[in-house]
Amino acid sequence: MSAMGVGAAGRGARAASRGGGVREVTARCGLLARGVLYVLIGMLALRVAFGGGDKEADRQGALQELAGKPFGGVLIWAVGLGLVGMTLWRLSEALFGAAGPDGDKPVKRLASAARCIFYAVVAFSVLTFSAGGGRSGDEQSRDVTAKALDLPAGQWLVGGAGLGIGVAGVVIAVQAARRGFRKHLAMGGVSARWRKAVDFLGVTGGLARGAVFATAGGFVVYAALHYDPSRAKGLDDTLRSFTHTGAGPWLLVVVAVGLMLFGVFSWAMARWREV
Repeated sequence: MSAMGVGAAGRGARAASRGGGVREVTARCGLLARGVLYVLIGMLALRVAFGGGDKEADRQGALQELAGKPFGGVLIWAVGLGLVGMTLWRLSEALFGAAGPDGDKPVKRLASAARCIFYAVVAFSVLTFSAGGGRSGDEQSRDVTAKALDLPAGQWLVGGAGLGIGVAGVVIAVQAARRGFRKHLAMGGVSARWRKAVDFLGVTGGLARGAVFATAGGFVVYAALHYDPSRAKGLDDTLRSFTHTGAGPWLLVVVAVGLMLFGVFSWAMARWREV
């Protein structure tokens, strides 16, 4: 077989591993589940901004909101299984490479591995909640920070983790502003109106999500510097901190709407994302 034939066969094998039916289903279900959580968290944050937040504006609050709906238990299990699908999709990208011409690069695989770990933790927390357990994100954040600070070089570990979260937030925001998501979308034949709508959702939603990650990372770094786990904040406390700025609750309104738009963007990704 010629070198060209071998190369084509290799590309075909990678394409088969990336485009298989199981991988596509897990990816799209995961994106749908992620969208549900972000829309609900954004709605809860909006209530907090207007003084009516009786539930925490985080993953636990979103699940409690779902639990109060008809067939709430089934919906929560569906979200949890969808996030398991997201985890498996990112794992397959780490092992076999992501879609796109540069999907085999080590940096891309490492990023997919990090996302796999992140979504595995999220999926575990959702499934734990569905089984009747789970605590608020703020409590979990403080407990994890306290345990990490007690380890050898704990301050450095916590500070590094916070810095990593903060940098990830900045990267998310910059990529959103530069419309980096476009290269992952297969929207051939889609009207210009829909393309503009997806651009708007991706940019505004990504900026809001990046701002939340960056702020949460900053609080973790602050906790490390002061050796005080209570300074670390989960998603709910991080969102509430936006109301303590000069803009008052209106900054939280902007961020909350942005998170809701990111949820809708996740649904658009479930439709048009190349996997």
